[in-house]
Amino acid sequence: MAAGRSGPDNAKLDRIVAEARRNREAREKGYREQALKLYPWVCGRCAREFTRVNLQLLEVHHRDGNHDNNPSDGSNWELLCTYCHEAEHRKYLDGDGREAANGQQAHGTQRPFEGLADLLKQKRNRTEDS
Repeated sequence: MAAGRSGPDNAKLDRIVAEARRNREAREKGYREQALKLYPWVCGRCAREFTRVNLQLLEVHHRDGNHDNNPSDGSNWELLCTYCHEAEHRKYLDGDGREAANGQQAHGTQRPFEGLADLLKQKRNRTEDS
């Protein structure tokens, strides 16, 4: 890093990330608990049955891909085992051409590494210029 430049405030970034995780976990717990009350503890794809012993492997899938769309009637939710849930999201990432219910192309809403290549390229260019 060049002299006179300060790096990112790691403590501030850590606080922001921790708060975002807490908010996500609280939101997920709310709709997950509702979904577990509404639906039988069975994977909607492979029909594996769950008990309190292995319930942590049963996840809530948002049918429209919008994690903020949580109607209390559960119409946007589907319970899937962790393996089927991963496979369902894999379909969107692999681009199988499926469409959402509204006729538009369905996409996952979480893209944690989107733009990473550009950021790394910028950093590499800055390092080479130093």
